[in-house]
Amino acid sequence: MTDSPPPPPAKPLVPAGRLRTFVEELFEKAGTGAAHARTIADVLIWANLRGVDSHGVSRVPRYLELLASGEANPRPDITVESTFPAVATVSADRAPGPVALSRAAEEAVDRARAQGVAAVGVRRTVHTGALGYYTSRIAEQGLIGIGFVAGMPTMGYTGVKGAAVATSPLSVAVPTGACAPVLLDMATATIALGKIAQYRASGRTLPEGAAATADGMPTTDPAAAKMPLPLGGPKGSGMSLVFELLTSVLLGAPILSSFHGPDPQGRAHRQNALLIALEVSAFTDPDTFPAAVDTTLRTLKGLPPAADAAGVFYPGERSAAVAEGRTARGVPVSPKVWRELTLAADRLGVTPPEVGPRD
Repeated sequence: MTDSPPPPPAKPLVPAGRLRTFVEELFEKAGTGAAHARTIADVLIWANLRGVDSHGVSRVPRYLELLASGEANPRPDITVESTFPAVATVSADRAPGPVALSRAAEEAVDRARAQGVAAVGVRRTVHTGALGYYTSRIAEQGLIGIGFVAGMPTMGYTGVKGAAVATSPLSVAVPTGACAPVLLDMATATIALGKIAQYRASGRTLPEGAAATADGMPTTDPAAAKMPLPLGGPKGSGMSLVFELLTSVLLGAPILSSFHGPDPQGRAHRQNALLIALEVSAFTDPDTFPAAVDTTLRTLKGLPPAADAAGVFYPGERSAAVAEGRTARGVPVSPKVWRELTLAADRLGVTPPEVGPRD
């Protein structure tokens, strides 16, 4: 008889407000300034509250590394260029992604209010965080938000040996009436790199077809997995390539060709993005649109569920419910991440918050 595996270590529960303040203090000590520290913390805690822990405070140590190395600029000179009223480009000057894309979301809303539609590109930022945060910000203003991001090649491409393209995400947020907002936020990969790290830390086996070794051989061993595989094979890899064209190439800051070229600077960490805002009143009656969206969602949820289904859900519904629960009870943080955060706090002279009951 073999011994059963030990239970996973309990996760500390940290009140969201205290965790946000803690993260703010870490980034302010790292040199970002109070306003930018607050923005970065908002984006990361938003992801944790919605259950997207791979894009939450687990990213703090890496963000701090990027700032310390100079790959991310703690005091960026962000500029906005525009040659058409409905179009703008935010030159991020290596600003942390939450800072650059929050600025772009504001610009997109302002221009779409005036023009009916707006497209705002973001050039040369550093890790955007959860893309759904920015499209949600647009939807909170009553507009429809659409976003694409292109980054460093870490994912396989159908027919290519090794990492070829990025796990480039797509997000769409649609305002609703009484229903929880619609939020589609998905990568073009079967699994995120951060999720692979979570599987590795917990000792769990990866799903079949989710990841591969460095030379492209599919594996379920998280210790051997070096890259995610594209969602739907050629569909996911094709979407990633197109998002590189719609962001990096369109903005004159190509990543893929530079990364795979001879210039060593081609592998310097950076990302590009495109946010689109649609003013509902430019297409239909803005007073009736939210109710019509609600009717569509309720119609979907009223359809007969499949025999093995836990329910019928629309994009964003379950993560909104998770956010309600975590706002009330606290954010669970893995022991490994909490240890990294407290080490960073000790190094920067920040006092960590007290944690609550374990999850």
